[in-house]
Amino acid sequence: MAGAINATDASKRYAVVTGGNKGIGFEICRQLACDGVTVVLTARNEQKGIEAVENLRAFGFSDGDVLFHHLDVTNPSTVSSLFHFVKTNFGRLDILVNNAGVNGLAIDENVLKSSEGGEVANWFNALIHSYELTAECIQINYYGSKRMSEAFLPLLQLSKSPRIVYVSSAEAKLEKLHDEWAKGILNNVESPPEKLDEVLNKYLEDYKNGRLQHIGRFPIPSAYTVSKATMNAYARTIAHKYPSLQVNCVNPGFVKTDLTYNSGEITVEEGAQSVVRVALQPEDEPSGVFFDRQEIISF
Repeated sequence: MAGAINATDASKRYAVVTGGNKGIGFEICRQLACDGVTVVLTARNEQKGIEAVENLRAFGFSDGDVLFHHLDVTNPSTVSSLFHFVKTNFGRLDILVNNAGVNGLAIDENVLKSSEGGEVANWFNALIHSYELTAECIQINYYGSKRMSEAFLPLLQLSKSPRIVYVSSAEAKLEKLHDEWAKGILNNVESPPEKLDEVLNKYLEDYKNGRLQHIGRFPIPSAYTVSKATMNAYARTIAHKYPSLQVNCVNPGFVKTDLTYNSGEITVEEGAQSVVRVALQPEDEPSGVFFDRQEIISF
């Protein structure tokens, strides 16, 4: 970690951004800092996280504007370490941006390089998925964001204007799922976490046993869709349970990042703007909704 602060400023806003070392996460950190928010940029890879903060120094930010702290959202001990860092240095948290995520896919380099005629294949045709990638995707996208939210609720409740923003996707819409049982659970704001776990456990079980292709429970590959849809559902339950918090999901758009293999249609600057706008929106703005960039859409 770098640049710890030892005094809490009541006029400041403090934010934690997961997966902040690159892509849209990095840009969210930059834009929040530009708005005067003290940002804790987090990353799984310590060296890359430190380098990201150093890169932000080029924009004129100081140690007091952007700090780095190691975080692996799948590792409870690193979540706990970050919690104590924020509690010790700031005494509260005003904004939590759950941005860290993976797509649950990989590229088969052999397919990519072995198309007919010796030409490089279209990257989309080289995408592969596996049980291991699927399980990792769910662990990071859903359980990681849930773990962060639960851990930081006590510090968020000490804020005068607490915000949780979940970086979601158009692929998370419930219409993308094929199973009515799962959709019913995910569309109920009073569904307890155990019911959300049931959806994910059933999906993983069906995937592992090769049943998805036959029963059409969800499209394949779909770890990203399932994990983000469940994350959205969890966000709605938090918004319902804690009306004093402003909790929202944001689809930033199809952004050019590593997650989309740089095939997106908009820049990271444009994508981050949608997330930051919701993180900083006025007190009278809605909670428990799904933003598609700047437009509210149905889950």
